[in-house]
Amino acid sequence: MRAIMPTPIHDFIAIGLGPFNLGLACLTDPLEDVNGLFLERKAGFDWHPGMLLEDATLQTPFLADLVTLADPTSRFSFLNYLKRQDKLYAFYIRENFFPLRREYNHYCQWAIDQLTSIRFHHEVQRIDFDADDDCYVVHCVDTARDTATSHRARKLVLGTGTQPDLPACCRPHAERITHSADYLAHKAWLQQQPAITLVGSGQSAAEIYKDLLQDIDRYGYTLNWITRSPRFFPLEYGKLTLEMTSPEYIDYFHALPQATRDALMSQQANLYKGIDLALVNEIYDLLYAKRLGGPVDTHLLTNAELQDCHYDAARATFELGLYQTEQRRPYRHTTPALVMATGYRYREPGFLSPIHAHIRRDAAGRFAVDRFYSIDHDRSRLFVQNAERHTHGLAAPDLGMACYRNACIIRELTGIEHYPIERRIAFQTFGTPDDAVFRPAPRPARRQPTADETAPLTCEVPK
Repeated sequence: MRAIMPTPIHDFIAIGLGPFNLGLACLTDPLEDVNGLFLERKAGFDWHPGMLLEDATLQTPFLADLVTLADPTSRFSFLNYLKRQDKLYAFYIRENFFPLRREYNHYCQWAIDQLTSIRFHHEVQRIDFDADDDCYVVHCVDTARDTATSHRARKLVLGTGTQPDLPACCRPHAERITHSADYLAHKAWLQQQPAITLVGSGQSAAEIYKDLLQDIDRYGYTLNWITRSPRFFPLEYGKLTLEMTSPEYIDYFHALPQATRDALMSQQANLYKGIDLALVNEIYDLLYAKRLGGPVDTHLLTNAELQDCHYDAARATFELGLYQTEQRRPYRHTTPALVMATGYRYREPGFLSPIHAHIRRDAAGRFAVDRFYSIDHDRSRLFVQNAERHTHGLAAPDLGMACYRNACIIRELTGIEHYPIERRIAFQTFGTPDDAVFRPAPRPARRQPTADETAPLTCEVPK
């Protein structure tokens, strides 16, 4: 009987291939002493295909590509992509630092074509730990060949990304609802309906509203845009605010008590969930232009909290229970088509169950993510990408901080700082200063009680 040769043990295996793990693949590719493998269940890379609108741009500049902020000389840079595609001068003349989203998607695909460490069609089923060989065993199904396979590694990087999220009241009707993640696939059907209702207040909702508003005259539908927010908030993009995506703010946020971090996450929603100000103005200008031809059959409602959602199969309509949060008045709304631009949520993959004892957790059962992105008890073997917003703040999903995080993870994986890691980039101080100009205030001295205050109490009985 021929002996079965064991599979080689990789230095690390990264599971999931979004922009964050793809950046890790690009940055580890030139490191000759690092042997990594990247597994992705899909057949290829397609970043948010449902939102690849023709004129939609990233909300981060082109420098926030896969590699530049870690290694500006990398052959995987966006500028090199433009040069190789003979588009560099056209991009220069365009004078816009924000790449088109379709262009960014193609750039990522271009980078993938140059890598040999990526395996598509590999759906991870479970992960075991082999104590004899001191390594993790990743069991997969190769969906292209319908065969089982396994790979071994000393360390793992989890980059499975976030999943489209719906409010709890909408989940029973998920198959009939269009999430923004699938907008383009359903756009033609939506435009055949007599009315479309869009729920959400972020960038995706605004892009969809503008896209549907452009064709409202051609198709004649009613277009409703509903948001729980008190107004259509623009993304806060001030330069000092952008310093909150910095190593210093991550240090500050990570050191706070978890209850404080959780409170801050809800308070900071406008810093990463707002709408690009230029898009807000474009929508207004489009509404103004449309109204020149007569009334526009569209409604924009703020302070509208969605409380319940029912689907009437006989009438093929949704009935929404809404609540005006400032007037404190409930009301109903009926619509044949419902688009939910309600964001994404991290869901822990089930394949981690066999190694659950290896993972540190907080009181709420979430990953207890170390400052440098590990979640295992040794703080050196299991790492996460974009699953740490509750511990690292708004930098977690930000493309601009991806290179910083990958440089940190590569250092933790290899023990070598292959790419210089910035310690301080911000002008401002987020916590209590510790220099000579600002000194901790002395605690008030405890006042000593007076003799009268310490004298025993007496009570005279009247005669």
